[in-house]
Amino acid sequence: MGNSYAGQLKSAQFEEALHNSIEASLRCSSVVPRPIFSQLYLDPDQHPFSSADVKPKVEDLDKDLVHRYTQNGSLDFSNNLTVNEMEDDEDDEEMSDSNSPPIPYSQKPAPEGSCTTDGFCQAGKDLRLVSLCMEQIDIPAGFLLVGAKSPNLPEHILVCAVDKRFLPDDHGKNALLGFSGNCIGCGERGFRYFTEFSNHINLKLTTQPKKQKHLKYYLVRSSQGVLSKGPLICWKECRSRQSSATCHSMKPNSSVSSTVTPENGTTNGYKSGFIQTDAANGNSSHGGKSIASSSTPARPGNYSLSPRSSYASRDQATMFISGPPKKRHRGWYPGSPVPQPGLVVPVPTVRPLSRSESLLSAPVPQTPLTGILQPRPIPAGETVIVPENLLTNSGVRPVILIGYGTLPYFYGNVGDIVVSPLLVNCYKIPQLENKDLEHLGLSGSQLLSVENMILLTIQYLVRLGQHQSRALAESMLTTSEFLKEISYELITGKVSFLASHFKTTSLGDDLDKLLDKMQQRRGESVVTPFNGDLHECVSAQEAAAMIPTQNLDLDNETFQIYQPQLTVARKLLSQVCAIADSGSQSLDLGHFSKVDFIIIVPRSEVLVQQTLQRIRQSGVLVDLGLEENGTAYQRAEKYVVRLDNEIQTKFEVFMRRVKQNPYTLFVLVHDNSHVELTSVISGSLSHGEPSHGLADRVINCREVLEAFNLLVLQVSSFPYTLQTQQSRISSSNEVHWIQLDNMEDMSCEEKLYFGLNEYSKSLQWGITSPLLRCDETFEKMVNTLLERYPRLHSMVVRCYLLIQQYSEALMALTTMASLRDHSTPETLSIMDDLISSPGKTRSGRGHMLIIRVPSVQLAMLAKERLQEVRDKLGLQYRFEIILGNPASELSVATHFVERLKTWRGNEPEEWIPRTYQDLEGLPCIVILTGKDPLGETFPRSLKYCDLRLIDSSYLTRTALEQEVGLACCYVSKEVIRGPAVALDLSGKEQERATTSENDADELLIDLERPQSNSSAVTGTSGSIMENGVSSSSTADKSQKLSLTPSFQSPANSVGLDEGVSAGTGGAGETLKHECDSLGPQMASSTTSKPSSSSSSGPQALSWPGQPPQGCRGLHAALPPIVILSKAAYSLLGSQRGGKPPASSSLLPHADVAWVSSLRPLLHKDMSSEEQSLYYRQWTSARQHHADFSNQPDPASGARACHPRRLLLTGPPQVGKTGSYLQFLRILFRMLIRLLEVDVYDEGEINTDHSESSGVSQSEGEPWPDIESFSKMPFDVSVHDPKYSLMSLVYTEKLAGVKQEAIKDSKDEEPRKRGTVSMMLTKYAAYNTFHHCEQCHQYMDCTSASQMSDSTLHAFTFSSSMLGEEVQLYFIIPKSKESYFVFSKQGKHLESMRLPLVSDKNLNAVKSPIFTPSSGRHEHGLLNLFHAMEGISHLHLLVVKEYEMPLYRKYWPNHIMLVLPGMFNNAGVGAARFLIKELSYHNLELERNRLEELGVKRQCVWPFIVVMDDSCVLWNVHSVQDQTSQPMEAGVSSKNVSLKSVLQHIEATPKIIHYAILGIQKWSSKLTSQSLKAPFSRCHVHDFILLNIDLTQNVQYDFNRYFCEDVDFNLRTNSSGLLICRFNNFSLMKKHVQVGGQRDFIIKPKIMVSESLAPILPLQYVCAPDSEHTLLAAPAQFLLEKFLQHASYKLFPKAIHNFKSPVLAIDCYLNIGPEVAICYISSRPHSSNVNCEGVFFSGLLLYLCDSFVGADLLKKFKFLKGATLCVICQDRSSLRQTIVRLELEDEWQFRLRDEFQTANSSDDKPLYFLTGRHV
Repeated sequence: MGNSYAGQLKSAQFEEALHNSIEASLRCSSVVPRPIFSQLYLDPDQHPFSSADVKPKVEDLDKDLVHRYTQNGSLDFSNNLTVNEMEDDEDDEEMSDSNSPPIPYSQKPAPEGSCTTDGFCQAGKDLRLVSLCMEQIDIPAGFLLVGAKSPNLPEHILVCAVDKRFLPDDHGKNALLGFSGNCIGCGERGFRYFTEFSNHINLKLTTQPKKQKHLKYYLVRSSQGVLSKGPLICWKECRSRQSSATCHSMKPNSSVSSTVTPENGTTNGYKSGFIQTDAANGNSSHGGKSIASSSTPARPGNYSLSPRSSYASRDQATMFISGPPKKRHRGWYPGSPVPQPGLVVPVPTVRPLSRSESLLSAPVPQTPLTGILQPRPIPAGETVIVPENLLTNSGVRPVILIGYGTLPYFYGNVGDIVVSPLLVNCYKIPQLENKDLEHLGLSGSQLLSVENMILLTIQYLVRLGQHQSRALAESMLTTSEFLKEISYELITGKVSFLASHFKTTSLGDDLDKLLDKMQQRRGESVVTPFNGDLHECVSAQEAAAMIPTQNLDLDNETFQIYQPQLTVARKLLSQVCAIADSGSQSLDLGHFSKVDFIIIVPRSEVLVQQTLQRIRQSGVLVDLGLEENGTAYQRAEKYVVRLDNEIQTKFEVFMRRVKQNPYTLFVLVHDNSHVELTSVISGSLSHGEPSHGLADRVINCREVLEAFNLLVLQVSSFPYTLQTQQSRISSSNEVHWIQLDNMEDMSCEEKLYFGLNEYSKSLQWGITSPLLRCDETFEKMVNTLLERYPRLHSMVVRCYLLIQQYSEALMALTTMASLRDHSTPETLSIMDDLISSPGKTRSGRGHMLIIRVPSVQLAMLAKERLQEVRDKLGLQYRFEIILGNPASELSVATHFVERLKTWRGNEPEEWIPRTYQDLEGLPCIVILTGKDPLGETFPRSLKYCDLRLIDSSYLTRTALEQEVGLACCYVSKEVIRGPAVALDLSGKEQERATTSENDADELLIDLERPQSNSSAVTGTSGSIMENGVSSSSTADKSQKLSLTPSFQSPANSVGLDEGVSAGTGGAGETLKHECDSLGPQMASSTTSKPSSSSSSGPQALSWPGQPPQGCRGLHAALPPIVILSKAAYSLLGSQRGGKPPASSSLLPHADVAWVSSLRPLLHKDMSSEEQSLYYRQWTSARQHHADFSNQPDPASGARACHPRRLLLTGPPQVGKTGSYLQFLRILFRMLIRLLEVDVYDEGEINTDHSESSGVSQSEGEPWPDIESFSKMPFDVSVHDPKYSLMSLVYTEKLAGVKQEAIKDSKDEEPRKRGTVSMMLTKYAAYNTFHHCEQCHQYMDCTSASQMSDSTLHAFTFSSSMLGEEVQLYFIIPKSKESYFVFSKQGKHLESMRLPLVSDKNLNAVKSPIFTPSSGRHEHGLLNLFHAMEGISHLHLLVVKEYEMPLYRKYWPNHIMLVLPGMFNNAGVGAARFLIKELSYHNLELERNRLEELGVKRQCVWPFIVVMDDSCVLWNVHSVQDQTSQPMEAGVSSKNVSLKSVLQHIEATPKIIHYAILGIQKWSSKLTSQSLKAPFSRCHVHDFILLNIDLTQNVQYDFNRYFCEDVDFNLRTNSSGLLICRFNNFSLMKKHVQVGGQRDFIIKPKIMVSESLAPILPLQYVCAPDSEHTLLAAPAQFLLEKFLQHASYKLFPKAIHNFKSPVLAIDCYLNIGPEVAICYISSRPHSSNVNCEGVFFSGLLLYLCDSFVGADLLKKFKFLKGATLCVICQDRSSLRQTIVRLELEDEWQFRLRDEFQTANSSDDKPLYFLTGRHV
């Protein structure tokens, strides 16, 4: 780096100026040099350069830069150096101080009027030794007097004062670069350049000034005090080196660099040219680690602490490269070649290592890291030799930061230097497209070149002030590194000066002696433990025996799951279901019947105990069936494992359980998963870090990744390290805590979460006692000490100060009031509160204070010191001091354990506190140590969280936020609302708040600060008014008030935190009122009048807890107060202008790096999901991170996310443990539910077993005998329980039954049908949520393209019933085409193949299965793979046109039969009608096709199966004879497959003579009695084999929505056809809650207003042409619904009159359960029920056809007053029917008895007429 003499710029180029600025900065220690920009552009004294020189254009600069790139890629700053003629003076060839070439030197003219006489300085003072030898010369510490030689005065020596750091030691080594000297003549100080100094002392040189050449002698005083010439300054190592010639190498651009001669002893030879290392002379700021160069002391086993700014990528590990350039050049290009001494062994060019080696290991050549350093071939001569004894002499390993250019070859002791790419890697900005730049709000021209950015950074670094540079250096160390550094400082005794400083008090007394004196004065007695003043003393025995009152407010003991936890548990569950449903086959939930788990936690004994407690309290082990009730408590321990050295064995046991139990779903919960997420590989190099790589070894091992029955749930409050570009967790598998942003969401919850954001926002509450504070006074003290102890880590200094602060506060509050002014108000008020609160009540409860001390050694020191002070002051029974060390259990003194037991009530004798929550109410200081807080929960009595030690070492988001996370907790709603209210005091209310009552004034008095301090008010330390609530506008007044009166005893003071608050109304009175309500004790401490309140005092002061009655606003459940260091406060407290706290813009975690330094900022409204996506885009895992190995696939660029891994993230202490325990519970319930199914369990209705069927068959027969079966009568009664609310079908038996009045169910909800839960078996039918290996090909497309592989085929046939052609569509997947016949040429669908009656194939069923389904694309049981035992079968889904895309999406491998669009609103009757019509048409086509092949028509199989989409299981039943009890024989049931049921029925002899075959509905009430007859001739439902040939002329009513099967069965039977029910088989139907035959939501066609009353069924009809509200629903649906509810109106005579049923011709319609219907077929030769002598109570004619004639009706007799209902398609056919049937002869009609369904005319309403029989 060029040094232009006298600070002048030789040229005005940017880099040149930068170099000069940097050099000037390096040389300067106190005066801050002018920055580069002012030198370039603002300097008024510039010499007249050409304008082009002064202000070069940026473009020219860039061109110039490009031009100056030499061929080897280095920037050449040599300008026009000529070849250096070998100077005679050896000084020159050795390490010269300046870099300028030795051309004739023209000295800058002296300023006007200054002295130029030789031997005198420019101020005219004599400097000659002869003149000054007797003078007393004062020089600053660290300076020496030396003699300089002037060429013009060879006989004289000039006296100078020079900083000894810039002079060599006795071996000619270790002189720092540069110069620092003072003129002892005129006294001018601070010369930073030898050039400048030589001008000032008038050396008048002809060559470049060099300190090596012109500073010749040390000056010494003789015993007589005479100053005389001493020994020569040894600028060279004792001349033993060989003199070596230099040789020159011409560079391609012919500019030649100056020569460098290797010299093992060169003072500065090992230093990198632009970094100044103080460490060499023992002058480093701390621990030998120099701040600028980050050289490390050569202690074996230590890390190499390379510079690491917050965004430097540390994964490019420090590289050991064998040496830096020897001389400071203008650029970083390697110097000119050096002859190689014969004894040096050549080493290959060293390349960057891919990971850090031990410091002393030899460099290993490795593949270069991309983009860092790719050395090009270097001319053979360009080498640099590293001196042998470099490390021994300097004690540090120099670090060379690569800027740009090519590195030379290094020879010699290459292990002694470190070459690091960290600096250049900071600027590796990816090539950004213009659109990316636009996104960032930049243009390409705004980006600086990498070189310029590096230069600017170096300038910034060298200009850092002392505190910043120290903070920067400390922030570069990882947590482990700085803890080691602190440990080293303590072990080596470097802190002894600091420790001795604190041996005296702030007043100068010897602290130990003072404490001993106080102890002697107190004697044997101690301060009373509670319920007494600090001055009351009792004997130690008495203190130990004092028993507090019992406290029953222990709501932390009961384990409760709150609503947010439930919601999050459900979110987790639904995510697990999503994984199972994703189609990736990574999780088959249907496979598992049990849930087991293990919880892995970081190394914290308290956290283990806390998790165990939660498991025990939640009862999860018993709920999951893992443990018995009695043993669960002890056995809980095997479910929680700590990440320590024992984990391997425990984990192997767990993985063995995973392998041995394939039907158990295991959940591995990795709690606090962001802690220690280092890779196994880096762990092996971590020099004894015990937990390194353990989590990686467990979580990412192959067994875990491959176990199909293992879910990994990572849980973290700070998940950022898991959200990188290499994350193993899919972003869709992240479950985030629910965000309650608005007040409405909060209304349901009793308590609200108070977290980091709330702490930040609370600063705007306008309370003068904020919850987040910075102790300014403490910070000032720290800064003073840091200046005094520059070599110690700041945390050590802070800790010693904090110990002193607390010690002195204790002494000040008890015995030495004079120390009050020396404690910060913050510390004093905390200690005051802590030690006085137990004294106020008989319960002795108090607060907890956490002091966070990350270093274990410092924490132990703090505990010992504070304990010693406490005990000597006699406070050992007043409060406890506990070391919270993650590695050990809690240790609490016996008398405090007794006190805790008393408060808790019924604890066993051996109980001891194991978690921090167990310390609820105990007045104590917890000194919390350890690298990170690990998620331990603290009790509600935690009131103060002292984080003053958390400073510049915690500058990542995770590190900082997890510290404040200690204080996060739940508080009551008022806390969050109250302060907001306090800001709304306006106008008069403010006046009243401050002046209305004396009490209110006094409330604003500063209660926190003791008297002696009450004048010093600092806002930030929160000490203006600890308990006042002021809005910003009243603050001034309250400040004045706070300075006047003061109280007798600060011990009485009570803070805002303890319950005083502002309400909304007149704030003054509110304050008074609440103060009174808190009880006399408190009120008297704040009011001068005696309190009139009678409420109890003591309870009112319990720190957290419920508000006393009548107390509004803020009460005592405020969150803990957090005291931060200034650095942390400025990051966390800055939520101004709607920005997020500055902490969110920090690097998220030390183990990750930013991908680019150019990136958008996080904005305040980002949800945690958006933040996750942000970090996944902009951060990557460092090399030592466990996810680093998860690099993207080079081909596709995709990263492997583990499919069964989830991440649960939520803020600290929000309740994540409870949530995941609840998740385990509901996951188990769901698995059981997945294995279970709710099936209908209802006994048959209308049964009468007293009479057996007329002809019975013997029980053991497998099939019915057609002869005997056809002689059985048909049982017309409906027995299916789903029809319990339907009209009864009339039989002769029914006439004798006395029917009870059935409750009128007009306006009732549909009744709840009985269900029972059954375990699914291997033969069940499934919905889409079932996934398993066996059936996934049946279910899914084998490839993504397969969806399009299914083809659409139209199929047209004519239907006589519809009177038109019907066009249906088949969607046929490729794999199912074999079931169909297509035309040869055009692939036109011709027919569906049918088997022959004679076919016998055990691996197939003959009948095609049709399943009509609607609204159940996900929930319909359409997967028959297991029910059919995997055999081939033809299954067709019958769906409506508008639902086809959904069904096709979920069932891509199923054949679809799509109904025409006109049936979109039709009921199930239409589907069944079309299935039957299509099947008959297909049967004819198949008969014709097969006939051509010689098959007889009657040999083609005529059956189809029509089955509901809710049939789930099939059973076979047999009666077991129990001879001992002949009355009741048992029934044995067995689950069988659908295949076996169908194959059995299809094997029925003479099957083609049966019209319908079916099975009975399962019920738990099935008895041997109901199985007495193996076959019944009766109704069958839901699952039938239908003979489409025999039933060709019997049709389903395609209009029907309800009872279409009863109607069809009655028609079939009346046609003389056989319906057979197999009673030894039963069908279980699943209760499916969605879809199916749902009712339409009946709404008006034209909505007038949203809030209409529900429309009742009787409003479904209206008079024709009336003004009635018309409804948007199908006419048939309205009619059927109306008839169900209108029996009282339509058929009043029929109600409960089963002797006189309603006569229904050719139809069965449900007209209400109170009425019986007599079904009669009008067809000739039909078999009907005998109704001789029956008088009918009504006549129902529904769309009757030409078979119904007047003659038929005249056969029947009717009661007097019987009613008639004739229903027709339209008005004209209604009139024609009445005329055709001659109804007016017997029935009387009135005009007002004509009705229509309430449809508009375009919806084709149905018309009906009612009349009375005359």
